[in-house]
Amino acid sequence: MSARLSQGGRIDRRQPLRFTFNGRAYQGFQGDTLASALLANGVSMIARSWKYHRPRGLLAAGVEEPNGLVQLFDGDRTVPNARMTEVMLVDGLTAKSIHASPSIEFDLRAANNWFSRLLPAGFYYKTFMASLAAWHYFEKHIRAASGLGESPTQDDPALYDKQFVHAELLVVGGGAAGLAAALAAARSGARVIVCDEQDEFGGWLLSAGADDTVDGRAPLAWRDAALAELAACPEVKLLPRTTAFGYQDHNLVTLVEKRADHLAPGRQPVIRERLWRVRAGQVVLATGAHERPLVFARNDLPGIMLAGAVTTYVRRYAVLPGRKAVVFTNHDGGYEAALALSAAGAAVQVVDARPQPEGPLTVRARASGIAIHAGQVVVEAVGGKRISGVKVQALDAQDRLGGASRSLSCDLLAVSGGFSPVIHLHSQSGSKARWDEALAAFLPGTPVQAERSAGACRALQGLQAAADDGRSAAAAALQAAGIALPAGVKAAGPAPAKAVGGIRALWLVPHPAGTARAPKQFVDLQNDVAASDIELAVREGFESIEHVKRYTAMGFGTDQGKTGNINGMGIAARALGKAIPQVGTTTFRPNYTPVTFGLLAGMELGDGFDPVRVTPMHPWHVRHGATFEDVGQWKRAWYFPKPGEDLHAAVAREVKAVRERVGTLDASTLGKIDIQGPDAATFLNWVYCNAWTKLEPGKCRYGLMLDENGMVFDDGVTVRLSENHFMMHTTTGGAARVMAWLERWLQTEWPHLKVYLTSVTDHWSTTALVGPKSRAVLQALCKDVDFDDQAFPFMSWREGTVAGVKARIMRISFSGERSYEVNVPAGDGLAVWEAIHAAGAPYGITPYGTETMHVLRAEKGFIIVGQDTDGSITPHDLGMGAMVTKTKDCLGKRSLSRSDTVRADRKQLVGLLADDPQCVLREGAQILLDEMKSVPAKMSGHVTSSYMSPTLGRSIALAVVRGGLQRMGQRVHVATHDGRTMTATIASPVFYDPKNERQHAD
Repeated sequence: MSARLSQGGRIDRRQPLRFTFNGRAYQGFQGDTLASALLANGVSMIARSWKYHRPRGLLAAGVEEPNGLVQLFDGDRTVPNARMTEVMLVDGLTAKSIHASPSIEFDLRAANNWFSRLLPAGFYYKTFMASLAAWHYFEKHIRAASGLGESPTQDDPALYDKQFVHAELLVVGGGAAGLAAALAAARSGARVIVCDEQDEFGGWLLSAGADDTVDGRAPLAWRDAALAELAACPEVKLLPRTTAFGYQDHNLVTLVEKRADHLAPGRQPVIRERLWRVRAGQVVLATGAHERPLVFARNDLPGIMLAGAVTTYVRRYAVLPGRKAVVFTNHDGGYEAALALSAAGAAVQVVDARPQPEGPLTVRARASGIAIHAGQVVVEAVGGKRISGVKVQALDAQDRLGGASRSLSCDLLAVSGGFSPVIHLHSQSGSKARWDEALAAFLPGTPVQAERSAGACRALQGLQAAADDGRSAAAAALQAAGIALPAGVKAAGPAPAKAVGGIRALWLVPHPAGTARAPKQFVDLQNDVAASDIELAVREGFESIEHVKRYTAMGFGTDQGKTGNINGMGIAARALGKAIPQVGTTTFRPNYTPVTFGLLAGMELGDGFDPVRVTPMHPWHVRHGATFEDVGQWKRAWYFPKPGEDLHAAVAREVKAVRERVGTLDASTLGKIDIQGPDAATFLNWVYCNAWTKLEPGKCRYGLMLDENGMVFDDGVTVRLSENHFMMHTTTGGAARVMAWLERWLQTEWPHLKVYLTSVTDHWSTTALVGPKSRAVLQALCKDVDFDDQAFPFMSWREGTVAGVKARIMRISFSGERSYEVNVPAGDGLAVWEAIHAAGAPYGITPYGTETMHVLRAEKGFIIVGQDTDGSITPHDLGMGAMVTKTKDCLGKRSLSRSDTVRADRKQLVGLLADDPQCVLREGAQILLDEMKSVPAKMSGHVTSSYMSPTLGRSIALAVVRGGLQRMGQRVHVATHDGRTMTATIASPVFYDPKNERQHAD
């Protein structure tokens, strides 16, 4: 049966839209939501409940709807758990109920409802988790019986992006308060962003009655004029269908803009959703209020709706949800629905818990001929798959039932238990809510950020009061930002919140049978949490409201307690014998409403998730046949094979070229952090274990960085460019981690230090020129630097011109050979690399990759952090204890004196020489001090690096072995992957040139 009114509403009857729900075809109009269209088609049961699979209908008309979750579309377009009150109707839309099998009309799991008394809150903890075997058996059945929609199994073809913006004022909410605040700010010329979660701006202005006015104008006329003026302001951005879902520190508010789903296929933009990160100077929260349901027996039947939702469906969507209605309320605001229903032709009665309701709307209701049953409450709803009547009984001042109950027949019950201001964002900003006994609501407390609340979210009643409050909030925000107020706007103080018509706090309607024996009195409809569950939680000893929440699941899921949590807190408070402020609120966590994974990912998918980084010389490497490996995000040349060469042959050739002539390595990927400031040397003294204050400009020093536990965190060479200017080099994969580490300590522990850090890894291109002939090659290209060993000693740097490009040349070595690192601006990197190769051609210059670099450094016993260390290695374990300066403190130094870090049997870095010189030990292989005779055997270390050394003509390895520094010359057993062991001898990790003579050789 159609429930569509013949006239009225904001729908466009000229644009009919076809859609299907649970396989059945229906028709709605442009401007409908899926919820309003289903109501218009007479569909009352739209879901089954989560736990008991009870029939459920629509409760609300907005984001607070707990029941109306659906699966939209199929395949790659499917959307799980979409709230039908937020789904704008489009032609061809398909939706189906979730959590019902085989259908919502005949759901086999509805048998759960028959055993509901055996399935109270926490039954699964007590019943199944007592036995692990029982839990493993029943877990899959419990999860199948509960749950929400189905996750997509196909790739989402849609695109999502992110926007980063600044605004002088962000207004959250586009109702009367929000629009008035935005207008006041816009007239001052301020940069303003206004967002609202609905399809169009207006809030309650879209559902207001004909008798309401704002500034002397009809609500919709005032709204249209306000939007026209805002749209004409160049500094104002209007964002409909945009939800502010999180409020972070420093006035960072995150928004999700839904840009496509309200449009028919073919008309949708490229970007489906956009994540806005707004850094606002000032924020005005005009987020409104959620109406609370009333808790009574069987209050979840289809046909029981919030009174405000009923008003919205009647006035905004031209839908009459019922023709014989009862309105159950405890305050004057519930009468708005009675008046709207009566004006639409429904027969209406009001059940008011207050003994003497005398508010303005009450007077209007009586004048309209609406019967009012004062001092009465609905104790129980009657019906099956839809409400058919209610049982009404008197309630005295002590909340005790009196007299005999009587029945009222109805096909719609509109309930209103008061309003809960939407203080989620205010609470997320760091502020604490305050309880107002007269209003029976939590209100915004004292702001801790540059934020103000206005309108209904401060419990103000009425459109005019909200608009005035919005203007005052905007004026205060402008003054705080130092922006002149526009003419006619005064920075008046916030209007006091007050309840119009009064309210009788009523958290739970008593039942003649008592809470435990009464039919279910639901508090949280989405999670099937009843009043009896909350009382049970208190009896079980859960006194914290957060513990009650977790024991009962109250406020879980996509609803997050928007309609039920305040009632639940009231019931818990009564059971505990405490006042509601003593019980407090649950935590208002982001996200305010669910957001998609696509929104959070944005464009950072596939290759965009982990961007590929290449050096300026990458095209040259490609042209010369390099094979690449991924190091962090970088593509690094692994080796340069010639025709017919495999990895081993290519590496042998490259190593020989470096040791005998000259080679080049692209070292541009090394992390580079520019460190400046008068306290830069002091800062380095703290983060490195060796001393830095006396390092002279023009010199370089190898540094070892420790974490708080004294374990090696990173290493690298740092150059002193001038008195207050350093360039730190880090490992390729550790650059971002080290930068974050340094910033953490600088900002949190040493903010008094005047030090400035800049990541410049991408700014510089580095060519390592290595080998006996490296000096000769450089001398051919650089005429303004003296390369004599006395003028340019090891571990120093010089500035000069290489191939016509200004360069920093550092004489450092990771191979043991004479070596220079040529640093030039990244844009000149390829040209300088090519010039070096041209100049080195007479010397047989050879490019080499990371595998050769590893072999060269292993021959010298040089470590690679992250390969030869694993977060449990100290400098002493590496044989580098002398680097820990005794004359100063540093990060991690205190931990080096702990009993665990001074043990003699710690794993220590050593060299390993396999008895079979042609056998390369496997990296990661376990080391046994005694031959393995049984499994498991006691492990005493493992191989960290292992290579065939072309220079030595045999295999070499680095390893960490318990007490290894005291075991030189001892034979050990190395386990192989096939269960056998190989023998090897512990040796010095320096296999080649132990006296470091090669770094000066020509």
